[in-house]
Amino acid sequence: MTDVTTGKDPVESGPVVAPAGGAARGGVTTKSERTGGPLVSNDESDKFELRLQHAVSGFVDGPRAAVEEADQVVEAIVARFAETVRERRRTLRTSWQDTEEKADTERLRLALRDYRELAERLLHI
Repeated sequence: MTDVTTGKDPVESGPVVAPAGGAARGGVTTKSERTGGPLVSNDESDKFELRLQHAVSGFVDGPRAAVEEADQVVEAIVARFAETVRERRRTLRTSWQDTEEKADTERLRLALRDYRELAERLLHI
């Protein structure tokens, strides 16, 4: 939805200001910080890839064991993604629900933007 007077999306426009207790750089956050960064760290991703490669390379000697191992890797990845998304949702909820005073419109706008970015990331996995 665009603002008729400015022609801009009200959720996207305006300075990016961190919620209470925001970023160390003067309250300004990057898109990566707002969306929680990658769903798994590079180190975790490398470990998952090694486990999957191990499963694939073992297929000739033990096809069933290789497929079972690949299934376990995918299960671990899904569990890690779910844990990361749960934590991100908890952080987002805290940014607008757990305030002593009512959340102002700007805080709610930022929360909505962050929810939208998270949802878009999940839809494009």
